[in-house]
Amino acid sequence: MYKIVFIDIDGTLVNEDKIVSNETKAAIKQLQQSRVEVVLSTGRPPYHFSALARELGIHSYVSFNGAYVCYRGKGVKSFTMNKVYIQRLVELSSEHGHPLVFLDNEKAVCNEENHPHIIQSFNDLKLAYAPKCNPDFWRETELFQMMLYCQKHEERLYHEQMSELSLVRWHEYALDVMPAHVSKAVGIHYLLHYLDISPDAAVAIGDGLNDKEMLAYVGMGVAMGNAHPDLMEHANMITKDVNHDGVSFALKKLRLIT
Repeated sequence: MYKIVFIDIDGTLVNEDKIVSNETKAAIKQLQQSRVEVVLSTGRPPYHFSALARELGIHSYVSFNGAYVCYRGKGVKSFTMNKVYIQRLVELSSEHGHPLVFLDNEKAVCNEENHPHIIQSFNDLKLAYAPKCNPDFWRETELFQMMLYCQKHEERLYHEQMSELSLVRWHEYALDVMPAHVSKAVGIHYLLHYLDISPDAAVAIGDGLNDKEMLAYVGMGVAMGNAHPDLMEHANMITKDVNHDGVSFALKKLRLIT
């Protein structure tokens, strides 16, 4: 019997237009009514999915790729970034002309104004704004995550020189940047410990490269039909794609809903 389900947002819960289908909404509601815990597990900061969480009545989440964990409004665990490593990344990315977005617990701020790749990524998330510019923002606050803007062939440089950080691509132009020891699986670990639930009693559903660890960690890891090819080997099950209600299909296959 599974007691808790962790669900990624982009490409899993919502499609490219950032819409949750009626069938998926109904599946989540039925899951909640059966007293199975439903938790969002996402690379997004809370302020980039708060409206969606309210719409679905979900009050628990693993956010910032595991750096901030909340259960029913109560913070369970958090990890902030080491400023020494932040400064090194700021300097390295500046040398190569790659902009950054800084994310604290309240807002996203960039270090280069009106950069087209930053604007494109925020538009693709259907966020109705572009971050304001303040290159020194990281000095003034505690960061949970950063975004590094470079193309795929350019990212090797950062993997080689910034081993203290974890860099995971989520967009054609952008990577999420977290402390090396942080992942969705780490956030899930702390929430399961808080709730006294075994990983074997947990389900995780996702589609992206940042979902590898969580799918491997839980008892039932489910990859969406539209998942990144490199994610498939970490899954126990492959469900339908997001445009064909893959979340609902998986929950039915697992007999968590009817």
